[in-house]
Amino acid sequence: MCEQLLLLFPVMETLKDVKLCFPQLNTSCKRHSHTHTEAMLIYTLLPSMSVLTAFLNLLIIISISHFRQLHTPTNLLLLSLAVCDFLVGLIVMPFQILLTEPCWFLGDLMCTLFYFVSFLTVYSSVIIMVLISIDRYVAICHPLIYPINVTERRIRISVLLSWIYSVLYSLLTLNDNLKQPGRFTSCYGECVIRVNGAVSLVLNFIVPISAIIILYMRLFAVAVSQVRSMRSHTKAVKLRSSGTVTVQRSELKAARTLGVVVAVFLMCYCPYFCVSLSGADIMVGSPSEVLLIFLIYSNSCLNPLIYAFLYPWFRKSVKLILTLQILRPNSYAGNVI
Repeated sequence: MCEQLLLLFPVMETLKDVKLCFPQLNTSCKRHSHTHTEAMLIYTLLPSMSVLTAFLNLLIIISISHFRQLHTPTNLLLLSLAVCDFLVGLIVMPFQILLTEPCWFLGDLMCTLFYFVSFLTVYSSVIIMVLISIDRYVAICHPLIYPINVTERRIRISVLLSWIYSVLYSLLTLNDNLKQPGRFTSCYGECVIRVNGAVSLVLNFIVPISAIIILYMRLFAVAVSQVRSMRSHTKAVKLRSSGTVTVQRSELKAARTLGVVVAVFLMCYCPYFCVSLSGADIMVGSPSEVLLIFLIYSNSCLNPLIYAFLYPWFRKSVKLILTLQILRPNSYAGNVI
């Protein structure tokens, strides 16, 4: 009898040491603790990144929406991208920080809704990047038809359709999870969904990324030939066609700037999807998964910083916004370009 008690005692001690997300439930998930480095990353760096992302993209939204000079087709695409990035900083990042916690306390429905917003912003960003690539391709490769075919009205319709597609595709992707939230969880306190990874990988990474790369390869080939052509002209020819040269140079500069945006986008998105393509298994909530996911979200913070370095109009707009000069009458007609 004493020997049996001695054998049971270590087991009882082990059970006491096990911490559960919901101690009152036998089917609760086990709680684990973060290391000191992980805790510093989660509670310091990631919240700061979330606030900075939302703030910087809000400045872009106000700038392009307020100043009439910035109401161009290309800037409307940047405005839509800024809205996606703003939602990432305001909603997706804070909930993703909660998802790195050992336990999920917000319920199965909130878990599914979080993934819905996350998918929506990612899908929309990818589509907007494709539209930006098409916009620059037409501007450089077909400059004569660009002002006719690429108008603000058509860009607005394209952006609206991209958001509608993203909403519908997100709903379709999470259909089973929305019908019965939590159906794929193995224990209480877990936030898990199931999607068709192969279809999502093809439609939201392989196809759009391939289109972006092909368009920009073609774009830069034409841009290089145009630069060589301009350099080969004589001074007299340049003077006679100075207006055309100015337009070409401005379009080339815009293409170069947006090329940086697209390149940073690819660097942030490719690691996660490349790991998915390799078939490697990454544990949900592991430091590797958190790093790859937040690398995607970091793109939303980097975009405004790129604009700040490469777009003078953004720096002027921010100065007017922060000094509250946009509250003055007729400030929307101000010169920021």
